[in-house]
Amino acid sequence: MPADALFQIANPMALLGWLALLAAPLAPRLAQSVAAATVPLVLSLAYAGLVLAFWWEAPGGFGSLPEVMALFTHPHTALAGWLHYLAFDLLLGAWEVRTARAEGIAHWAVIPCLVLTFLFGPAGLLAFGILRFTLTRKVLP
Repeated sequence: MPADALFQIANPMALLGWLALLAAPLAPRLAQSVAAATVPLVLSLAYAGLVLAFWWEAPGGFGSLPEVMALFTHPHTALAGWLHYLAFDLLLGAWEVRTARAEGIAHWAVIPCLVLTFLFGPAGLLAFGILRFTLTRKVLP
């Protein structure tokens, strides 16, 4: 399958997971099933397939920034990198929702953190960490 076609499938799939997290108070178990298991596992399967099939064709490596930049010039390894982001950021968002619920943090307060996690991963984690510490005095994890 062409990299662009898989990209066009993966993005809406990840978005489904994020929408489930936004609606988590309505169906918490379903949201966690979709966002913390089903979608990340499907994305991970696609990631693993791409790495196994195309890793050896891609230039570059992990030894320097120029090598990493070269690694992502190959369409299928760039897509694998994108799937990595989609899966792990979604898992992080699911953890934020699950943790907030367990600790009595209002869902509306977590939504800005979810938006940041969706767009900028670690910035969302930082925002959630600050929110969580402010309300519960607990630090990550």
